[in-house]
Amino acid sequence: MIKRCKPIFKLIIIIIVFFGLFSCGPSYQVSVVDAPDTRELKGHQKPYIVNGERYDPIRDHVGFVEEGMASWYGKKFHGRKTSNGEIYDMYASTAAHKTLPMGTYVRVTNKRNGKQTVVRVNDRGPFIAGRIIDLSYTAANEVGVVGPGTAPVRIEALGYREDKVSSGRVTYTQPQSYDIGTFAIQVGAFTVRSNADRLAADMRVQHGFATVREGWVDGKRFYRVWVGKFASLEVAEQMKLKLNGGFVVALE
Repeated sequence: MIKRCKPIFKLIIIIIVFFGLFSCGPSYQVSVVDAPDTRELKGHQKPYIVNGERYDPIRDHVGFVEEGMASWYGKKFHGRKTSNGEIYDMYASTAAHKTLPMGTYVRVTNKRNGKQTVVRVNDRGPFIAGRIIDLSYTAANEVGVVGPGTAPVRIEALGYREDKVSSGRVTYTQPQSYDIGTFAIQVGAFTVRSNADRLAADMRVQHGFATVREGWVDGKRFYRVWVGKFASLEVAEQMKLKLNGGFVVALE
């Protein structure tokens, strides 16, 4: 069930550079979305907007798998703060991801050579089209990404903690569920409410559910059209492909 609240988002505009953004070029303005249903979340758990594009961090997601390009960041950022407040250590096995929960361990496989490594997410980024993860120097070196700078990879979420059992083997404890909440696809954003209402009406005919959410970006009011109610992030991602556009958002 969708929580009912006043559809007015407060945007706390922060002139900040996410640590992961340094590897993508110049400074980025970032807006953190502070809404009634997100105020109790930690800062790195809240939805945020980078250069007009919104990202909704995943609370939990079992079986998360993603493919795309990996890049890496090294000495230039060594000793700087990451998005969760830690200090970046280029020699530790960590990574930046746009939406995975902080602290999640992820297996990274270089699709060119089959090499693998395991990293812990402690940062946000990268924000270049097609790139899905920024690896620390050590992690990138282990899978052969340092030389070329980027490489196609497959990433798989393993869990939140790693425990060394008596045999010395490392295991990962899965959370009860990586997939909490209800998801939709944002298919449009308009400054004119009637345009959003018209698209939402068309989407209801085609997909059964659509809603218009009001929000503010840089002092401008936008009406976002969200389509569908999906109990699984995986199903929402599949629908996004069928719609040929948009991005996944959390309804709850």
